[in-house]
Amino acid sequence: MAAGAEVAYEHRENARSGMPPACLLVIFGASGDLTRRLLIPDLFGLHREGLLPEGFAVLGVSRTAYTDDAFRSLLRDSARERGPGAFDGSQWDSFAERLFYHAADLEDPANYTGLSDRIRSLCAARGIPDNVIFYAAVAPRYYASLVGRIGEAHLATPPGDLPGFRRLIVEKPFGRDLAGARALNREIGSVFHDSQVYRIDHFLGKETVQNLFVFRFGNGIFEPLWNRNYVDHVQITVAETIGVEGRGNFYEEAGAVRDMIQNHLLQLFALVAMEPPNSLAGDDVRDEKLKVLKSIVKVPPGRIGEACVRGQYLEGEIEGKKVPAYRSEKDVSPGSFTETYAAIRFSIDNWRWAGVPFYLRTGKRMARKISEIAIQFHPAPSTLFRDTACGQLESNLLVINIQPEEGIFLRFGAKEPGPVVCVRPVDFNFTYREAFGARSTPAYGRLLLDVMHGDPSLFPREEDVEASWTLLDPFLTRWQENPSKDLYFYPAGSWGPAEADALMKGGRDKWRRP
Repeated sequence: MAAGAEVAYEHRENARSGMPPACLLVIFGASGDLTRRLLIPDLFGLHREGLLPEGFAVLGVSRTAYTDDAFRSLLRDSARERGPGAFDGSQWDSFAERLFYHAADLEDPANYTGLSDRIRSLCAARGIPDNVIFYAAVAPRYYASLVGRIGEAHLATPPGDLPGFRRLIVEKPFGRDLAGARALNREIGSVFHDSQVYRIDHFLGKETVQNLFVFRFGNGIFEPLWNRNYVDHVQITVAETIGVEGRGNFYEEAGAVRDMIQNHLLQLFALVAMEPPNSLAGDDVRDEKLKVLKSIVKVPPGRIGEACVRGQYLEGEIEGKKVPAYRSEKDVSPGSFTETYAAIRFSIDNWRWAGVPFYLRTGKRMARKISEIAIQFHPAPSTLFRDTACGQLESNLLVINIQPEEGIFLRFGAKEPGPVVCVRPVDFNFTYREAFGARSTPAYGRLLLDVMHGDPSLFPREEDVEASWTLLDPFLTRWQENPSKDLYFYPAGSWGPAEADALMKGGRDKWRRP
């Protein structure tokens, strides 16, 4: 299919409702951790909910010599451990009939002829009209070569003039810096049109992130307050209690800024600060996100130390258990300067947000696992209550909880019972679990459905990725030239290095410690 035809197909699919079209999901690197822990359990959940079309199938591809049955058996154990709800053996058996496997060395061009034949035969057997999604569940360093092999094998378009689509899903990180991201985009763009490419960020598939659109643009009482006149500052936090979990080699190459801020946090930032899109169509949403990313003020190289603090965890205690320092983790250099914590202050140069600081923070081995967006409003004038026994009034606070408990809470002032006028902060809490009583669709499952439907709204474009790297490249250059720069240490189980407090605007703002 020509690039223009694929774009037209995308627009038709964006108007979709109901079941996605029959398609074949080809997972490269199917014997790896991502497939077992996340992709298959989430797909199994979709199957149980009746959200997959009858013709849907998965073809796992990797070097390991599995049979179809051996592959299904391997994945059954993961689905039992990680799938949503109680495991249902009969449901799994019906789902397993959708799973197939093809052994191939992905670096050997000769193997793609056999892969092409297998794709063609599976599509014919399952009644799939040449709709194929390729998922690059391989190490990022193999993305370019894998896409090149797909192109050489003529798999990026349906054969002949047959109707159908070809789509590519790429996992983060999207490059290591601006130059690397541009090179990767060129490699991918030489084979796939950007409308065919879905750069997946699982954070954007979480229910509360989805609800941010409805919360902002579907409620008349909040959007009028969503600007510099009412908002004092915004904090976006993604904190984890886990360490590097045996991924020392990867983390030594990445670090917190590349692993979390370039993608997860900057995407959340854009969703919070964007203008209302013309519609919920993919390009309209992504156009507004890109405008925000381009409006973020670039930090001059000489002032990076004022806008960013990096940290690395020392040994400490998490949930009553002793944990080692980062430098003592497997495959980590004893003298490593890789950050496991990063906090950055940004500002936006536009009418809505001028003068409002946005604080982005992420870290491993933190005091609590939590992902949240906190909107701190300006304090109300205290004139009426300055002589009460309560003292200083607290500002209103709106927190959008992404995980572990999806929901929203609003803090406001209320009079404490009694004869004296005393204003105390109270919290109004909303959780999805209590309000709707149903478990939300897992993030990967939701995003895979969007790819099947051809809905690109939640997937960053080439321009989005490059805009993010443009913001962070000066930071990365500074630390490459001086690896110990801006790096401080914090005990595991804390909220990060104390030096991060200095990022707060004039000492007025304070980091939340939920």
